[in-house]
Amino acid sequence: MDPVLGRRAALVGALALGAAACTRGPAGTPVALASGNPVGVYHRLGAALVDVWRSDLGAATTLLDSQGSVDNVGMLASGLADVAFCALDVAADGAVDGARPDRPLQALARMHDDAIHVVVPAASDIRRLADLRGRRVSVGAPNSGVLVIAPRLLATVGLFPETGLSAVQLGLGESVEALRAGRIDAFLWSGGVPTAGVEDLARTLPLRLLDLTAEVDALRRAYPVYDVTTVPARTYGLPDPVTTVAVRNVLLVTAAMADTTARDLTRVLLDRVDALVAADPAGRSVDPRTAIGTQPVALHAGAAEAYRALKPWS
Repeated sequence: MDPVLGRRAALVGALALGAAACTRGPAGTPVALASGNPVGVYHRLGAALVDVWRSDLGAATTLLDSQGSVDNVGMLASGLADVAFCALDVAADGAVDGARPDRPLQALARMHDDAIHVVVPAASDIRRLADLRGRRVSVGAPNSGVLVIAPRLLATVGLFPETGLSAVQLGLGESVEALRAGRIDAFLWSGGVPTAGVEDLARTLPLRLLDLTAEVDALRRAYPVYDVTTVPARTYGLPDPVTTVAVRNVLLVTAAMADTTARDLTRVLLDRVDALVAADPAGRSVDPRTAIGTQPVALHAGAAEAYRALKPWS
């Protein structure tokens, strides 16, 4: 099966579980947030969010670890999570392809942007994406957002995880350890810049990120949800800036969330961006003036109410 179609099928199946999920009450009742890998940006920002929702709203909050975006959509649909971080490519697939009429995916806010990392040791002879042919490459953990974009990106140079390379599905922590030990030649990761797990690896193993200038245009023509970004020089010890692919992140809920809950969660998020900045550098990207930009995923009505109350940014 095509890996992208497989991810979409997973989303459809996960969303179908939502039929038995119950609607939570207004802010002040339990709120579970699905985050991501413990060494990734979702987790750090998520920890800050549950803290401010607890302190400012009196909500009984829980932070859930996960494999990433696809896993998070499943948690939302099944009722295990009330809110979830999600890459916009995965969120758009879930909202369009798999939404149940009674629990469509909606958004509270645009969060930080992820940069696609194609990580190799600095001493590697892999210089271009096409050089991954035949190599041992981690393409992301099962049910992660990385596993959605990896085959799309590799296809721009005629590579496919099933045939063009020796692909393994590892999470970020496992990928870091496998590259350090020489068990893989490269790994793909989609995360904020800098990502703590990649930073930690760079302290003991000099790294390079593959420049994706030649692949960005082809990817964007096929999937307009992606954009172009630059990883600044000195990040991870890199001597020069690196052009790569960007994907926005959103904070997802479902339409089953009460408007008052969505409004209050969004209001506190916008009021307490300082807590996100303190938790991770990616928090600087969360801006009340642009957080409304969750298209093509619709804003929850309660979130829209919170934005209308922000008169200075209307």
